[in-house]
Amino acid sequence: MKNIEEVLEWAEKLILEKTGEPLKPIEEAILKGVWSGKKYAQIAKEYNNCRESHVKKEAAKLWDKLRDELGEDLNKYNFRSKIDKKHRVSEISQCGNCVLQEIDINIVGQFIQTIKDTQHRSPSDLSSSHSPTPQDSSPIIDLTDAPDLTEFYSRTSELTTLKQWILQDHTRLITIYGLSGIGKSLLTRQLIEQIKTEFDYMMWRSLSDRPTLSSLKNQLQQFFAQSQQPSLPTIIDYLRHSRCLVILDDLHNLFKSGELAGEYLTDYKEYRTFFRQIAKNHHQSCVILISWEKPRAIATLEAEKHSTRTLHLKGLSADAEKILRSHQLTDSDKWPELINLYQGHPTWLNIIASTIVELFDGSVSLFLSYSEDIFLGDLEPILESHLERLSDLEQQVISGFRKNQAIALSQKPTNPELSQSELWSAIQSLVRRGLLEKISEGERGMFQLHPIWQQYLKFKLS
Repeated sequence: MKNIEEVLEWAEKLILEKTGEPLKPIEEAILKGVWSGKKYAQIAKEYNNCRESHVKKEAAKLWDKLRDELGEDLNKYNFRSKIDKKHRVSEISQCGNCVLQEIDINIVGQFIQTIKDTQHRSPSDLSSSHSPTPQDSSPIIDLTDAPDLTEFYSRTSELTTLKQWILQDHTRLITIYGLSGIGKSLLTRQLIEQIKTEFDYMMWRSLSDRPTLSSLKNQLQQFFAQSQQPSLPTIIDYLRHSRCLVILDDLHNLFKSGELAGEYLTDYKEYRTFFRQIAKNHHQSCVILISWEKPRAIATLEAEKHSTRTLHLKGLSADAEKILRSHQLTDSDKWPELINLYQGHPTWLNIIASTIVELFDGSVSLFLSYSEDIFLGDLEPILESHLERLSDLEQQVISGFRKNQAIALSQKPTNPELSQSELWSAIQSLVRRGLLEKISEGERGMFQLHPIWQQYLKFKLS
């Protein structure tokens, strides 16, 4: 159908035959609004300024009336696409008010029936005739495992990117990775505050205690099922029938130490299949993974161009000065040097700022003048927690950065026992851990190790 007038006529006929009642004014407003891409809140405001919860309830009833013709998974997000794909009718002459009378509803009905007869439906589509979408305006939220929303350093660019991926691009699987303490969880927590009205369910779970996939699925199913009776058979069914946002934090705890980055532990390889299903299967929800390192399986999904995006979170820029200001450090003209030295990493800067207060009475100039080498201090255990996860191959390669801050892919391995392929695999893995960064030097692509890590390797291997 090409325009909303045809859609309204089709819906009017269908509902009249099914219920004996004409299309209600609020149902017409909902169809017009959804067809135009408007949210329920906007539709409510334009329709006599009524409550959003009332519009959601009426919309749920409307989708129930239309599901027999358009499918069990019908909702506001896929209504227009289902109409466009399933209900194409012959071109009709445009003659003012006569145009609607010329639609042969019988032909349309036969076409719809053909679609119904041939349409493949999953078992979940046949299991329930009701959408589990909550009927009030407030989403069902469980942030038990989420961090407190403390002071948040501006991540405007990252937030804008994530909101576009989720709300506009409808990305189904997002991975946020970066060094420990860089602010991944706080960024995601802030994101939730800005988009929570767009979802029916929101749940945050930490994987720090390494739950089996079966255990995690049970938790998710219990959470979703609290407003859905009868319950649906799979997690994908819930993601398909409602707008859900699921955050899985500390994913790196499911990865092997001593192997290349992002390789699952033997007993947790099922997660790889689960995330693949989330990315490949059509649904209206989003799952966010938070990790120290980028999973290898996620890189494969991106290469296959499934609905998967990855954000590598790095240090702060101008906002890093807020940290130094909060510690009342002096010599503000030296702050950029200090921030650059510690990569704008908020946790590292807080630790070093405390050291400067403790040893140098807050003088950044004095601290920098006394440091022949980069001071690590209390950062050493944090750095160690990353390096102890490296494979033997990565350890051999990263050791070569003690003298060479940058390495080109065209270089031969310093260790003659390493092949070029092994060198590339190690560099790729170190990049996925956030330990190496790609830079451009002329026409060559170079990979550099930040001075902080160089200093730690010098200390560790001396």
